[in-house]
Amino acid sequence: MACQIPPVNFGMVEEGLYRCGMPSPLNFPFLEKLNLRCVICMLPDDLPEHFATWLDDQGAKCIHLGEGMQTRSPWKPVPEDVILEGLNILLDPSSYPLAVMCSLGRHQTGTLVGCLRKLQGWSLAPILEEYRRYAGAKHRQLNEQFIELFDIDLVVRPPAPPKFFYGWASPDAGSGGESGPT
Repeated sequence: MACQIPPVNFGMVEEGLYRCGMPSPLNFPFLEKLNLRCVICMLPDDLPEHFATWLDDQGAKCIHLGEGMQTRSPWKPVPEDVILEGLNILLDPSSYPLAVMCSLGRHQTGTLVGCLRKLQGWSLAPILEEYRRYAGAKHRQLNEQFIELFDIDLVVRPPAPPKFFYGWASPDAGSGGESGPT
């Protein structure tokens, strides 16, 4: 049996949704157990060849959202359009099981997950605590501010979001259901 070594900063966000840094071949046996259908890669560079090959071998779709960030300063937050595109993918249950990753699983991944948490109706304190848990001493205040000011009204509610979006009432819930994220 192969060794089961998770990628750096690996964590389960929700059932079937994971986050991590860019995996190495040592992490592939662990990731195979997740049966990933889709990976959101937020690297500004091209995917490492070994990882692209592994994804093909697994039949997993890779959505590379970081390509437009090559010329960006690493100190700027992830562009809003990239976060919105990432959230649209996260809201599609057909993408699951899914992993979100960037180079170390800290800043880009943390910003996307933080905006997801805001969309789920989490209050700011636990959102930032989760971001800082993965970013460590290298947390960036601009990313935290981006999460805080992110306008969830820009996200279009899909007809059937993943089941963990408990903050949104179903379209046929009537007045007895929750009214939406607060």
